[in-house]
Amino acid sequence: MDRRAFTLSLGGLVAFGGGAYLMTRNDGGLPGFSPAMAAEDDVTPAADIVMGDPDAPVTLIEYASYTCPHCANFHVDSAVPLKAEYVDTGKVRFIHREVYFDRFGLWAGLIARCGGESRYYGVNDLLYRGQRDWIGSGDPEEVLENLKALGRKAGMSNEEMEACLNDRDMAESMVAAYQKNAAADEINATPTLMIDGEKHPNMSYEDLKAILDEKLGM
Repeated sequence: MDRRAFTLSLGGLVAFGGGAYLMTRNDGGLPGFSPAMAAEDDVTPAADIVMGDPDAPVTLIEYASYTCPHCANFHVDSAVPLKAEYVDTGKVRFIHREVYFDRFGLWAGLIARCGGESRYYGVNDLLYRGQRDWIGSGDPEEVLENLKALGRKAGMSNEEMEACLNDRDMAESMVAAYQKNAAADEINATPTLMIDGEKHPNMSYEDLKAILDEKLGM
């Protein structure tokens, strides 16, 4: 499967014209990651959005899906205090990398990037904290309306979000980044943490602190 077919199989592109949503009606087992999907080399992967000092001594990358309940829990329990104690103090450089298991996760990712880099982590916080609310009943049209409501809360207009949700090039670049990075780091579950290149499974904040403090020599 090539990258464009993979993107469309996730139903990532939504046409608002005339109120008709052009969504793939694939509600069964949607594809996760497979190296065989990475076929188009002409698509530039979306760049990482970095939070914190780019020269921080430790780099922590979180692979997560906006529709993963464990990822939402990790965000509230670990990512928020991590920012206060390690990122804002210049000790850790943090990168959130999106994993797409379903079309809703890709739509959420498009909304997250819609406001630009300066708003990305703020929208990221809204998506994880409000995960149950915006997913709602799981009806696609309801999910879209909930995501747009969340985007408006972050200061985006309906017109901006419609353009972002229909941006095929952006969707393909996001999928390309997912494929490239997930293959390189052999990601098969979320959340997964890469701490200075070492892979770690989901863990408590206390365990994460112990690893970071050891690397920081604290």
